Amino acid sequence: MARESIVGEKSLAFAKRIAKCYRYLNDKKKETVMSKQILRCGTSIGANVREGLYAQSRKDFISKLNIALKEAGETDYWLDVIHSAGYFTDDEYNSLKVDNDELLKLLTAIIKKTKENGERDNR
Repeated sequence: MARESIVGEKSLAFAKRIAKCYRYLNDKKKETVMSKQILRCGTSIGANVREGLYAQSRKDFISKLNIALKEAGETDYWLDVIHSAGYFTDDEYNSLKVDNDELLKLLTAIIKKTKENGERDNR
């Protein structure tokens, strides 16, 4: 369960950064549509990870983490759009992008490992 705790901590920290990003985009840049999009998907990553920790089964756990992975993928898209539209500096973009990429890698590894362990259990 240690890897799930790491992804839980990192996704919570990322959600806090995304909430601050939303405030910045909304208040300072007066951007309301994309800021809401990135707020939704960027905070949903951690919410789904947390749900996964309380999953009823391995299948349910994998499902919740797959949703978190999809939300991280959507967050990646909105980071790219917001940056290319000129709302983020390169440093702001790169900082968030590195954290999101780390979540993508962690989630992918956890899902893969959980599936492999399930296949071993079924033999």
